[in-house]
Amino acid sequence: MKRFSYSPWISILALLLGGCAGVVPMGSAPPSQPATIPEYLIGPDDVVSVKVWQNPGLDTEAPVRTDGKISVPLIGDVQAGGRSPAALTEEITAKLSSFVHDAPVSVQITELRSQEYMSRVRVTGAVRQPVSLTFRPGMTVLDAVLAAGGPTDFAASNRSTLYRQHDAAPRSYPIALGAMLERGDLSSNYPVQPGDVITVPQRSF
Repeated sequence: MKRFSYSPWISILALLLGGCAGVVPMGSAPPSQPATIPEYLIGPDDVVSVKVWQNPGLDTEAPVRTDGKISVPLIGDVQAGGRSPAALTEEITAKLSSFVHDAPVSVQITELRSQEYMSRVRVTGAVRQPVSLTFRPGMTVLDAVLAAGGPTDFAASNRSTLYRQHDAAPRSYPIALGAMLERGDLSSNYPVQPGDVITVPQRSF
């Protein structure tokens, strides 16, 4: 895997994020994920499978085009982008009813491509290998930093920051990464969420 060296652009990124983010005092944990997960909406490049019971000739599986549509036998283009699988199932069922009677339709997303990029956790700055990680439930700040190889010898670990979008506005949460790694102080080892950015600054000499 290609290694990345620390770049001045990382400092600029941190300054931009810090300048526009609401800074939360040390010890204030980020808000947890909502108890209810919003219904997934289909996006471009997601692979959608449509199956019609006892009518294999009408089955299709294809990625959603950039215009948000998929093509279904007999009925042509159907808008899939921005809709839930349930809503898409309802429309396809209604349109196919003119050709096939009492044929239940099943719509499934077989590959979640559109949200994969937005669902990543990124670790930048003075770490040995800046990374963009696929989010996994239960992942913490420490997991993400260790996946990046840990801080470099020139890192100001206790000035690390977690950036998170909250209510349409970015927030920043201080992370005592040095205390976490050196003394096992896990008070700021927060659970991460999709879209989080962890930045480890470089020491000033």
